[in-house]
Amino acid sequence: MPLTVLLVDDEPLVRAGLRAVLSAQPDIEVVGEAADGAAVIPLVRQLRPDVVAMDVRMPLLDGIEATRAVLRSVSEPPKILVITTFENDEYVYGALRAGADGFLLKRSRPAEIVNAVRLVAEGDSLLFPAAVRRLAAEYGNASARETMDRAALTEREADVLRLMTRGLSNAEIAERLVVGTETVKSHVSAVLAKLGARDRTQAVIAAYESGFVSPG
Repeated sequence: MPLTVLLVDDEPLVRAGLRAVLSAQPDIEVVGEAADGAAVIPLVRQLRPDVVAMDVRMPLLDGIEATRAVLRSVSEPPKILVITTFENDEYVYGALRAGADGFLLKRSRPAEIVNAVRLVAEGDSLLFPAAVRRLAAEYGNASARETMDRAALTEREADVLRLMTRGLSNAEIAERLVVGTETVKSHVSAVLAKLGARDRTQAVIAAYESGFVSPG
């Protein structure tokens, strides 16, 4: 079965460009388009895409609120890849905090766009650029530090989280730590559970906001 994608952007040319790039791949199918976040929920329910590639700034409902709405109201939500013009956009960080799974610049090369969609769909690695890491660190707060302290990660879980913050996949983490991939998956699951994180992105945000890692 092909990987299905819903495109959401208020610029027709952007949607057309993304459709052309993604539809050229034999394993990816663009199943629908929308010009605003307000149309996302009915389309997600109708089309059941694997990934929603969504602009972060739109006139009626932006990518932050659309992400929250999808995760709140869809029982098995798709992965959400937020798209923006500027990598240091606080809207992007807001969308990631709201539950989006990855990040893509509109000026990305075709191969980068395809790779981003596949990575987000697989869910075992991370699209979290340096500029967004810096934003996360700037939003550090006592609540995040308390959550990290309560999590009481084991030494190996802490190692895994540090490698997650660098965007490594489960296979890459396993290679670094010289353990099996299934062992890494177990550690990742434990880290998410202890931090109360929905996915890797939320765990990495917690790591930066708590000061567990720094963006340097």
